[in-house]
Amino acid sequence: MNVKEYDCLKLKVKKLTGLSLDAYKREQMMRRLDGYINRGGYAGVIPFCGTIEKDSEELQMLMNFLTINVSEFYRDAEQFKLLETRVIPDLLSKSKSLNIWSAGCSIGAEPYTVAMMLAELSPYGKHRILATDLDDQSLDRAQAGGPYSDAHLEQVTSGIKLKNFVRSDEGYVVATRFKKMVDFRRHNLLNDRFEKGFDLIMCRNVTIYFTEETKTELNRKFVDSLKADGVLFIGSTESLLDAQSLGLKRISTCFFSKVGSTKSTETTPGGAKVTTPGGRV
Repeated sequence: MNVKEYDCLKLKVKKLTGLSLDAYKREQMMRRLDGYINRGGYAGVIPFCGTIEKDSEELQMLMNFLTINVSEFYRDAEQFKLLETRVIPDLLSKSKSLNIWSAGCSIGAEPYTVAMMLAELSPYGKHRILATDLDDQSLDRAQAGGPYSDAHLEQVTSGIKLKNFVRSDEGYVVATRFKKMVDFRRHNLLNDRFEKGFDLIMCRNVTIYFTEETKTELNRKFVDSLKADGVLFIGSTESLLDAQSLGLKRISTCFFSKVGSTKSTETTPGGAKVTTPGGRV
């Protein structure tokens, strides 16, 4: 695949899915797509573009490949243990009801895992979990609560499985009470506006092929969407070297807390600047 062919493929993907490949590292993405097209037995980029324009299943397979739709309950068990025993309890000590965003939620395993934790740690809190993804097919499965295979539940203990899932012929489905806790929505991280006021934002293994500029811009937006002392949870294969400049302090390998501000300067209608606690006049 040459650069001209890649540019043509980028335009086709953007037109058909709304996904912009400009945010991804070009050389890496070219190699990945070249391998994908060759493994599919296509004669080249042009025939492949013709197929994805006509074949919705092939287009969905490409979307799964590009957006890395790999999901598992309690994926990276050590980090989720830290989330359950330290991060969430600390957040609950400041607010009885948490506002949480799972960005790039895929088929829903991550937000449902958090919902199950909250049901144990704070069953009477009025928590809200927003879960977003670009892939409509993944969101449909997430909203249905499954079905999930044994591989998706590999890290789930038999006790949690028995308590929080219903077994069916097709696999496991999460209990209805957890479906009610999660608000699934379609969202494009590169184009759509970000909500604000989150206690916890999880964006794990979503940006690993993004350019450094795109990652930095996304992290700035995530920080802006967090409350003071809110937490950003990233993947164990990712790094956040510019955390301090973004206004974050490291809690552990994958967790970063937004540095809170007790005072801010605002301008009154008359033009005078006043310093107020918490930024309120």
